[in-house]
Amino acid sequence: MDKWEVYMEIQQLLKKGFKKAAIARKLGISRPTLYKYLEKNPPEMAEWVHSLQTRRKKLDPYQELIISWLKEHQDMTAAQVYDWLLERYPSLNVGESTVRAYVRELREKYDIPKKKSTRSYEAVPELPMGAQAQVDFGQTTQKTADGRFKKLYFIAFVLSHSRYKYKEWLDRPFTTRDVIRTHENAFEWFGGIPHELVYDQDSLMIVSENGGDLILTEEFQTYCQERNLNLHVCRKADPESKGKIENVVGFIKHNYADHRIFHGIDKWNENGWEWLRRTGNYKVHNTTKKRPVDVFQEEKLHLRPVQKISISNSISSITRTVRKDNTIRYGSNRYSVPLGTYEKHKKVYTSETSDGYLLIFKTANGPEIAKHKIYHGKGKLIQDRQHTRDRSKGINEYITSVANKFSNVELARAFLEQIRKEKPRYIRDQIQLISKQLKEFDSSLVDKALKECMEKKLFSATDFIDIIHYLDRQRQEHFTVPTDTAKSVKPLHSFNQSVVETSAGKRDVNEYVAVLEGQA
Repeated sequence: MDKWEVYMEIQQLLKKGFKKAAIARKLGISRPTLYKYLEKNPPEMAEWVHSLQTRRKKLDPYQELIISWLKEHQDMTAAQVYDWLLERYPSLNVGESTVRAYVRELREKYDIPKKKSTRSYEAVPELPMGAQAQVDFGQTTQKTADGRFKKLYFIAFVLSHSRYKYKEWLDRPFTTRDVIRTHENAFEWFGGIPHELVYDQDSLMIVSENGGDLILTEEFQTYCQERNLNLHVCRKADPESKGKIENVVGFIKHNYADHRIFHGIDKWNENGWEWLRRTGNYKVHNTTKKRPVDVFQEEKLHLRPVQKISISNSISSITRTVRKDNTIRYGSNRYSVPLGTYEKHKKVYTSETSDGYLLIFKTANGPEIAKHKIYHGKGKLIQDRQHTRDRSKGINEYITSVANKFSNVELARAFLEQIRKEKPRYIRDQIQLISKQLKEFDSSLVDKALKECMEKKLFSATDFIDIIHYLDRQRQEHFTVPTDTAKSVKPLHSFNQSVVETSAGKRDVNEYVAVLEGQA
């Protein structure tokens, strides 16, 4: 309903006897707007409506830009449009309500509907100044300048009374050490420490709740003791107990991060802190109806003072359990430790260096047992070659032990080395076969077989076995032939006297005649 239609409807309802308050409620307008309309007669109202339609609006120079934003990002809020305008044109003097009305008009005029998502929250009582801060994590996927997509992670803090905020981003998943570092940065940003910190059940800080008794990760426990922090962990599936930070996480995602192009984590954080000063902590809060930055000026007086501590000395390394394959899990990847490190329930201590290396220590105070370049992907095995089994050393020792069983050790070593050269994948099996023959046959046969193999260049265990068995058969034949056999054997060219003295049998001729005539 446009302004002229509203004006005519007001006139009709007045004639029907409606009171002004009832008319305002029925038409959904404020009383000041109603009184403003009633001050004008029909010609004045028509002239005013016409002037509104033809006059140039303050945001008209930015109309094409705003329309392009709304068409490209249909879920974009008027609040984010307002923030983007201030970011690009700091000298622009316009109210957020003006931007909101202008965006609504553009959506109607150019048929750009807004995508909406709803969520219900439960109201909770306001807390005293300095009493509490809420902390939570979030992540987004941002488009990069080259058209790719990058997953980003952030941690957010909000003071529950003033709604004063702090946030910090990383282009990789957070570690416990990152959490501690960002806590220190947040306390410095606030200029003090709240009396209670509210968290979700995040594994970087909380091992388990254990029926209300918190079991913290070793490193975070050390830090909390050093800082004397009072923690409160929300129950699972209870987002209302930290609704303020839930709202902040959504605010950061949709007002700051949505539709921005990622140009590097340093620039992204710098722009994020500027956004906090310009919008995040400056914009009037919907619930308190005050600017967080204004209320914070009083609330910071109620925070505990921040005393300098040495982070490197106040925290121990992050512990990781050694797996059976002598690796640890860190950041969704596996990193190797030296063979033999694994023991049941064995833990090692890890820390990150500023130049992106993961250090692994045997105990909290050392010594260092491994160092790896941190991989920021997922599901990869990062392995130091020195942590793998030295298979060549084992084969060398095996060759030496078998070669020593031959009379000619150097010749045997040369033979076995040649087998390793030709059959590297099966060298252990080859040596085992040869070693077995050494147990079954005496050294004389073994040495002869070795000599035959080297002379004929037969470099395999099967050839060695065939030759040694052949030599063994030859030796057995030699020892089983009687010594007088050679004397009784006659040469092939001599005559057998019995053959000479043998004569053929003779038949009567009448027998052949009977056969031919068919007579028996």
